[in-house]
Amino acid sequence: MIPDSFIQELLARIDIVDVIERSLPLKKAGANYVACCPFHSEKTPSFSVSPSKQFYHCFGCGAHGSAIGFVMEYFGLGFVEAVEDLAGQIGLQVPQQRSDERRHKAAEAAPLAEFMARAAKYYREQLKDSAQAIDYLKGRGLTGEIAARFGLGYAPGGWQNLAAAFSDYSDKALVECGLVIEGDAGKRYDRFRERIMFPILDGRGNVIGFGGRIVGQGEPKYLNSPETPLFEKGRELYGLLQARAAIRGEDCVIVVEGYMDVVALAQHGISNAVATLGTATTSAHVHKLLRQADRVIFCFDGDNAGRKAAVRALEASLEQVADNKTIAFLFLPAEDDPDSFVRAHGAEAFRRLARQAMPLTDFLMQELKSGKNLAVAEGRSQLVHAARPQLARMQAPLLRLQLVKQLAQASGFSQAEIESLCGLPTMIRRGVQARSPRGAPSPIARKLLRVIVQQPGLAARLSADLIPDGHAETEALNALIEAVTEGGLAGEGFGMVLEHFRGTPHEGLISEILGELVEQEFDEESIEAVFADTVERLKQAGIRSEIDALNAKNKSIGLAPEEVSRLQQLLAQKQAVKPATSA
Repeated sequence: MIPDSFIQELLARIDIVDVIERSLPLKKAGANYVACCPFHSEKTPSFSVSPSKQFYHCFGCGAHGSAIGFVMEYFGLGFVEAVEDLAGQIGLQVPQQRSDERRHKAAEAAPLAEFMARAAKYYREQLKDSAQAIDYLKGRGLTGEIAARFGLGYAPGGWQNLAAAFSDYSDKALVECGLVIEGDAGKRYDRFRERIMFPILDGRGNVIGFGGRIVGQGEPKYLNSPETPLFEKGRELYGLLQARAAIRGEDCVIVVEGYMDVVALAQHGISNAVATLGTATTSAHVHKLLRQADRVIFCFDGDNAGRKAAVRALEASLEQVADNKTIAFLFLPAEDDPDSFVRAHGAEAFRRLARQAMPLTDFLMQELKSGKNLAVAEGRSQLVHAARPQLARMQAPLLRLQLVKQLAQASGFSQAEIESLCGLPTMIRRGVQARSPRGAPSPIARKLLRVIVQQPGLAARLSADLIPDGHAETEALNALIEAVTEGGLAGEGFGMVLEHFRGTPHEGLISEILGELVEQEFDEESIEAVFADTVERLKQAGIRSEIDALNAKNKSIGLAPEEVSRLQQLLAQKQAVKPATSA
């Protein structure tokens, strides 16, 4: 866990303009900077960066956030990775609590990155000098431009070619990063020989591994880097860095099985494809994919192996899919993979198939029904029995409800019976429990929240007794006041406010408020008057609410003497209050 005080210090020391300008060309526009938004396709710049607020906002798609949020979204990094990246840029050490294993792994990985970068450069140089490798790529329909975009290279034949790139071939780091294999007798040799080399990059563009495709005859056809301190197959995706812009533009990512599939699709203009790295799709893969886009399409060969891979991807997706996301499955003809299909039929035919991909719930139902005779009671019981563990793993309540309805229709059980048999809470019961603690949104509290977010210093003038309970807005307002008065916010920038509430129940509401303020701020000269007027309105609302409650109790069971006195006091206050000006 990274201390909040460190996050505030980091945000105080970095400049969001510098952070974003490393990735986007920014142009000065008044007090702010603008660019075409990197998160959606546009021709006229609507992406604004505010140095004073340390906040970015797109007036086109609504994307906004702090410097940390930008690094997370642009590079597809997690929160901790983004903080480490920014801290490293200004020489700060992140004081997070790491396990001994993680600390050891990070220390091992740091020096290996240079070896991988040097090897990638060597392989690229070798490709230029290999007519055989160049002819192979041309034969697969690939141009020099695509080879350069993906940094393709060539590992020549021979046992110790990397000795030409590394002066000390006996360096243990060459073995640790998977470039060299050390035999039983201590004899060393290159792992990759006579192969087209596909460098695997992390979110920052660092080479962390390689995939190698044999040129000509030989086995295995594909050879991958082993797991190293730099490289975890179950977490990384090939081609993600190159595909990121296209993924954002289409809000869709296509997942294929091979490196060559990714490159071939890109050659034909389908640039939003990535590949798993010689391993089954994992939950970590799906989590990373859903961070990139709202729609994920898994594309598999139509043979038995492809079907099995699709089932593994389905299993990995159940815990990650959300109600506002779509996961679908595309099966090619049995004789094709994406590379051969797009070369034979063209990009538009592939896109047409992608649009017809099977939704996750349909594929899951198809798998659950497989091999069961639904014409008899036993088969229908087997269907529900098989669905129980899958339903339990699904975290998307609305999607799970749709699946329950499909199961009810197919099995003859009622929806309530399936929910009971599978140990699921009913949606009605869950909905009542979720809504009961909070009242309807409070527009007055929301306005006051906007004022305090824009000018946190005003929080010190608010009494906690003034703010009623029972609304999301008032709960967030209380949390913001507490953060300001107890020194939890080191400054007044929007970025600091947003990061302070990251991971809290108030994050979504605070993010909405910040977006509203960027679109329409309060005038600095009148914000004091707005604050005073809004506070007065909140007082009046509190008085009316308490009067209504006491009147209702009086009609029901009567009031105690002290309650009668309180009611009279409130009525007098109500009469004395001047009508507030309209909002």
